[in-house]
Amino acid sequence: MHALFLLCFRHSWLAFGAGLALLGCAPMIATAPASVELAQSGAAARPIKLLAPAHIQLDTGYTRQLAAHSVWKRVGSAPQGEVYRPVGTIFTIEGRQVHEAYLVLKGNKLVGFYLPGEQNYSPLSTAVPLTLGEIE
Repeated sequence: MHALFLLCFRHSWLAFGAGLALLGCAPMIATAPASVELAQSGAAARPIKLLAPAHIQLDTGYTRQLAAHSVWKRVGSAPQGEVYRPVGTIFTIEGRQVHEAYLVLKGNKLVGFYLPGEQNYSPLSTAVPLTLGEIE
């Protein structure tokens, strides 16, 4: 009987430890299905560049930095805004997983991200103002 008690006690601690480990996992990135209407190749806008760095606080607790002088090319539009992909690099956001991400802008504000691999949109709780310029 004593051995059975010890066995049950040990298993309850293992279950408790597993539960604590799950609490330490990063949250999933909130997403919704999205479609991007691709820009016409002849009517593509000139790329934009960030004139100042921008600090982004994701809802997952992670942060990202958009570098000053980074260049972004418009790929099209989604209902949430204009979609831009980075030029010469890959930009990612993370939660429980890492996702390739394009910027979704409304005017000069970053409102979220388009995730091309999943064809999803991930909103930001707070839009981030960006200092943008055109490439000449």
